[in-house]
Amino acid sequence: MMISDMPRERLEKLGASALKTEELIAILLSTGTKETNVFDLSKQILEKLLSLDELKNLTYEELLTIKGIKKAKASKIIAAVELGRRLSYIGNEHKHKLNHLEDVYKLVSYDLSNKEQEHFMVIYLNSKSEIIQKQTVFIGTINQTVIHPREIFKQAIRLNSVAIICLHNHPSGNSDPSRADIESTKNLVLASELLNISLVDHLIIGKNEYYSILEKKKYFIKNT
Repeated sequence: MMISDMPRERLEKLGASALKTEELIAILLSTGTKETNVFDLSKQILEKLLSLDELKNLTYEELLTIKGIKKAKASKIIAAVELGRRLSYIGNEHKHKLNHLEDVYKLVSYDLSNKEQEHFMVIYLNSKSEIIQKQTVFIGTINQTVIHPREIFKQAIRLNSVAIICLHNHPSGNSDPSRADIESTKNLVLASELLNISLVDHLIIGKNEYYSILEKKKYFIKNT
């Protein structure tokens, strides 16, 4: 390969957007092995995936099963994927208020839609519907999680939050609520009324979709 065709030289000349995915991964890997050059090693990583979208879910352990990928190379790839994940929603959080359910979905969909376990997240809001904190409160099994209202509202009181939005994902990708989802929401509503902390909604995040359990409540609290 001519030097001008090498990934780092192409990136310098044309910019990162001009490079193929295997070239970007090759830059992260830096070198191949005695048996496999860096491009073939990069292609082996991509061949392990059904789609590029799965790269963000590829684990450190899975990378180590690829011949030629040792701890240092696996760490670089995992770190790069995580950095990209964080950059993808910088500017959405702590920047502007949440006015509609679609704003909430956009904020959390990347985090939740591809998890293999249920994650229960709470967004704590001030009186202007601005985010005080976004926190994962519980992590469950493959298909369920246990929701404890006291942990959710204890943090709301600590943060002086006047409203909360609860969310959790369905690893199956289907956002329809289960009976347990409905019952847990009823408990959250009762606790919110008792503590005078508004439960804006409880959203279920699926694959490219979401479900609002309190669907009649379309908008957030009015500014005070």
